[in-house]
Amino acid sequence: MRCLVYRRGGLGDTLLTFPLIEVLHRKGYKVVAVGNTDYFRIAEAVGWAERVLTDIPDEEFDLEVVISFDGNVKPFPDRRVWVVHHYLRSLGFEGERFSERLPLDPIPGSPMSGKVVLHPSSGSPKKNPPLELFLSIERYFREAGLEVVYLVGEADLWLKDKVSQYVESLDPLWIARSLKLARMYVGLDSGISHLASYVGVPSVVIYGPTDPVVWRPVGVSVWQVSLGLECSPCFPNVCDLRPCLSPKDLLDRLLPLFDHLLVQVN
Repeated sequence: MRCLVYRRGGLGDTLLTFPLIEVLHRKGYKVVAVGNTDYFRIAEAVGWAERVLTDIPDEEFDLEVVISFDGNVKPFPDRRVWVVHHYLRSLGFEGERFSERLPLDPIPGSPMSGKVVLHPSSGSPKKNPPLELFLSIERYFREAGLEVVYLVGEADLWLKDKVSQYVESLDPLWIARSLKLARMYVGLDSGISHLASYVGVPSVVIYGPTDPVVWRPVGVSVWQVSLGLECSPCFPNVCDLRPCLSPKDLLDRLLPLFDHLLVQVN
């Protein structure tokens, strides 16, 4: 049996289709994934997708899953539920099991090995707090005696002039395999955060205007931090003040969590 799975979008959007692709693969479908090939190549690397393509091929499929506003699966749920469950329920797979960790081998000698990885960016500036928040987080971990490195991806080139220690890569599969050896990860609601959680790194993900219920990452060692304001979530209609991303208020939530997590990961 052959199945088409179509989903365009960012890295996080794409990763949240992987549980569905895994379920289809387990049910005997040979999955052709269409969208951003750099992202879907991760599904190919773990054996869940047979091929990855940029455009829908002129071929016959036993099942077509088109995740778009015009397709047979809507890209967002119509109520506040995890989008992974929305996808599975849309195909009649509600309750099906799926992996909570990507079965990828780490890269030996990864520059992130044993370090706290920080990623203070996302695909939208509306979701990004002032950099001072992550500089304070960096200071906390360095004072705890840990090595810290920033991760610079395709949307984060502005970081290179503002931090001293960073790892740069535009290859999502390489980032995924390198992140597996990190000690801890702290980031925003971004594709890289979804990737860190999915490969099994203890991950702290900070939410401001976006919804931590709908956009929860896949993973078992992920802690979501949000101020939980009455006006949140509001994305994409984000106000100029963005109190949901206040560095001081977020640090008040984060530092006790870091104290707790350091006991666990040491």
